[in-house]
Amino acid sequence: MVNKTKIMIVDDELIVRDSLMNWISMEGYEVDVAESGKEALNKLEKEKYDILLVDIKMPEMDGIELLTKIKENEPDTEVVMITAYGSIDTAVSAMKKGACDYVLKPFDPEEISMLIQKIVEHRQLVKENILLKERFEAESRFEGLIGQSKSMQEIFKLIVDVAKTDSNVLITGESGTGKELVAKAIHAKSSRCYGPFIVINCGALTESLLESELFGHEKGAFTGAQYARKGHFEMADSGTLFLDEIGEISIKMQVDLLRVLEEKKISRVGGTELIDVDVRIIAATNLDLKEAVKQRNFRQDLFFRLNVISIHLPPLRQRKEDIPLLANHFLRKYAQKINKKIDSISSSAMDLMLKYDWPGNVRELENAIERAVVIGKTRKIIPEDLPFFRQESGFAPKGKSIREWEKAHILQILNECEWNISQSAKILEIDRATLYNKIKKYGLKRPDK
Repeated sequence: MVNKTKIMIVDDELIVRDSLMNWISMEGYEVDVAESGKEALNKLEKEKYDILLVDIKMPEMDGIELLTKIKENEPDTEVVMITAYGSIDTAVSAMKKGACDYVLKPFDPEEISMLIQKIVEHRQLVKENILLKERFEAESRFEGLIGQSKSMQEIFKLIVDVAKTDSNVLITGESGTGKELVAKAIHAKSSRCYGPFIVINCGALTESLLESELFGHEKGAFTGAQYARKGHFEMADSGTLFLDEIGEISIKMQVDLLRVLEEKKISRVGGTELIDVDVRIIAATNLDLKEAVKQRNFRQDLFFRLNVISIHLPPLRQRKEDIPLLANHFLRKYAQKINKKIDSISSSAMDLMLKYDWPGNVRELENAIERAVVIGKTRKIIPEDLPFFRQESGFAPKGKSIREWEKAHILQILNECEWNISQSAKILEIDRATLYNKIKKYGLKRPDK
């Protein structure tokens, strides 16, 4: 039986290619060969390989250059370098650039067999971890909503219970917390799921326009009304009407809306006929309606009618454990949308996101990740892709002394480079030994990944 693992041997010597192919094929793996780096890249464009055994010294394109190109395009492909005893230093350098191991000529068939088996087992563990992660993420998703925090898990359960009823629902929470997604989830889980889900932003319309949009109008009801038109209540019949920013409507509109909720009938603007409507109302606001009732800006009777069931969405700063889950979801979404190979978020960038308060909540986080994907230059989102976090990063010095400024600056550069000492030293224009001394001097510590 042929093993599903696909292996390619890249070497300019025919005898090396043939002997390796024969040995590895006997283990049941699917094996292919290439005599140059260029041929290997051409084959990689057409097929996916799990493991490549690459000779370091080849004409035109050497193994190091091929390794670099492979890791740029297929970072999950494992590369084993083939080298002679005199080139061990080069092989070690290749491992720093992404190679997983190296083998020495002349070959020991048993050693190669054990090495490949070790790589295959490691890849299997990685796949199992990915499956576990996907299963965990699946449990953290609910009808477009994402959250592993206790507060979000409780909201998911509440949505299921609320959906079984036909009662009106009032969703509260700051702007950008996902109130419309909750409304859609309730509709999707309800017996009205096959009916329409109609959305209207009450705060974006003038009183007269809102009245026409909600109730419709008859021909000639006002200047420009050349045709009779159904309103959102009629369009949402047998379904759900989502009234966003309900706290912004005028007192007159509150009276009109209360009448519809009580009578289940509407009349179009300019008309006299009463029209029956079978609509479930879900309203949302980022205002404190209880306070608005006290201030007599919102009718108490309408508030009670809307607030039969209340769902409050916490701000993102109160459920920061959901940030990695949300950030990675948006990363996959926008990387796929613009077809860009960015597949992870650096630990330092994630650390910045976890420290930030997110006044715009999930909507702001989504916008930040979209922007990072667009401007990112590497396969990871790094702090430089999140420039608006700089003032919130926590790296600003607490004092005014040169010592405090130097300490803060060094820490910022280290975190931006994910504590790569060579890269950080290069940016700081000091040598590695000096940087190590500074780290020790200031007691700087790498944050947990």
